[in-house]
Amino acid sequence: MPRRVPAVERALDILELFLRSPQPESLSVPEIARALGLPRSTAHELVATLVARRYLRPLEANPHRFALDARVFELGNAYAAGLDLAREGQIVARKIAAQCDETVHIAVLEGREAFYIAKVDSTNALRLVSAIGRRLPAHCTAVGKMLLSGLSEEELAERFAGVHELPGMTPNSIRTIEALRAELARTRARGIAWDNCESNPDVRCVAAPIYDHRGRMVAAMSISFPVVRDTPERFRELSRLVQEGARELSERLGYRVPYPDSREPELPPWHRERSAVTER
Repeated sequence: MPRRVPAVERALDILELFLRSPQPESLSVPEIARALGLPRSTAHELVATLVARRYLRPLEANPHRFALDARVFELGNAYAAGLDLAREGQIVARKIAAQCDETVHIAVLEGREAFYIAKVDSTNALRLVSAIGRRLPAHCTAVGKMLLSGLSEEELAERFAGVHELPGMTPNSIRTIEALRAELARTRARGIAWDNCESNPDVRCVAAPIYDHRGRMVAAMSISFPVVRDTPERFRELSRLVQEGARELSERLGYRVPYPDSREPELPPWHRERSAVTER
């Protein structure tokens, strides 16, 4: 088990004093020191740090007593928003999966990974089976590339600082930052992300962005399907469905601006080439 940091534990212990029953509205440094068995000087330093970071605030009527400050409320809101995203995402994913009978995922971006927070499996015998809580390299997945496309160039450079070669999951995986940047530019232009057997050699995927009430891309929805069920018509159908699902989930999260893309879904190169041959 990783080593725990005593100073961090003590700071969290102070915040958790406000969860005790009966719940105190405010505490003084001597009360904190006594409750946690800390030297008064240590308690004073910890409280001063929490005040500086806006986790605690001195009372106006008595500056020697401290109450919870706005940062705690902001963290609570962020946690609640995460719960809403996962819960609402599962509802919408179930609806989309029922329409196409393919595996539907919702993921968020954590570092350089796509983190899956909701999913519904296909009922087909031949299907992609996955799990909530799974992490995959973002550049190898449609949801991950969709999320990376929402970063600025500065944010992308910072996230991949020091990375010269990207890890691959299949021969089709993107392996260089330059190729990733080019793919993200194409993703932004068409408003939808593709995975051409880049995380699984037998599976393709389409993904669309999910926005919150502030218009920020906070997640992405994808539909994964076996290569053997991929046709130009099916690809367009699934592209439309994933956009519909992402649009509905964005609206559930408070996004009120018209969803960015209502164009006819573009066909990927492997279908464009096939269509060209058919036309000849």
